[in-house]
Amino acid sequence: MIIERIWTANAYRNFNYLIACPETGDAMAVDPLDYRKCLAAAEKHGWTISKILNTHEHGDHIGGNQAMVAETGAKIIAHANAAKIIPNMDRGVGAGDVVKVGKTVELECLDTPGHTMSHICLLSHTDQPALFSGDTLFNAGAGNCHNGGHPNQLYDTFVNQLDKLPSNTRIYPGHDYILNNLRFTLDREPDNRVAKDLLETYENQDPENGIVTTLAQEKEINTFFRLRSPTVIARLQESFPELGNAPSPKDVFLRLRELRNHW
Repeated sequence: MIIERIWTANAYRNFNYLIACPETGDAMAVDPLDYRKCLAAAEKHGWTISKILNTHEHGDHIGGNQAMVAETGAKIIAHANAAKIIPNMDRGVGAGDVVKVGKTVELECLDTPGHTMSHICLLSHTDQPALFSGDTLFNAGAGNCHNGGHPNQLYDTFVNQLDKLPSNTRIYPGHDYILNNLRFTLDREPDNRVAKDLLETYENQDPENGIVTTLAQEKEINTFFRLRSPTVIARLQESFPELGNAPSPKDVFLRLRELRNHW
């Protein structure tokens, strides 16, 4: 499997992706908002885009579909429940469904509600897994729930699905928000040395050449995985004294999400 990460450099800071089969040159575009950059990358490598995968239905993820289909004839794949929302969807998928690209690439669909209720992530069947996480999991952060989602479902997705993935899983999110997310981590956990070092390293890097984290790294730098950190809990109690001395991980997650909404 070959992964091409495409930095759109737009106001939303989107990442688009091409996932290609090295044997056939067949490729799938993930959330190809900047379809021109995606087409240019495919042409440079000699790939043929035959599929579009939308992680969810928001306009900054499906906005390039129509033009991409017009150029390539690619088939649109998304969550089955998004069929009435995403125009001209060809295939609806759910948990456990497999999307194949060419002869060698298989990607498993995870049903990951929270950011929206029709959100999927893709997990590659490779020795080192790759997770295309859309707006569910960001580098050092979590998706918001403003437009069709709910924080309770986002918590369940984090705890019951993402947290259980292999620690070497590489994370490919839909946006580059890592700087603000790391700053939020340090606001909540000032003694997090790993997050501080990464922030200092990343502040001067171009997102086009930025890092790709693993799940193991996320568990060190992402506040939404650090629900039992004494520092995180103590800081939360300053804003939410009603939490008490032994809040549940879910209560910690929900309060963190609430704070991040306005941070």
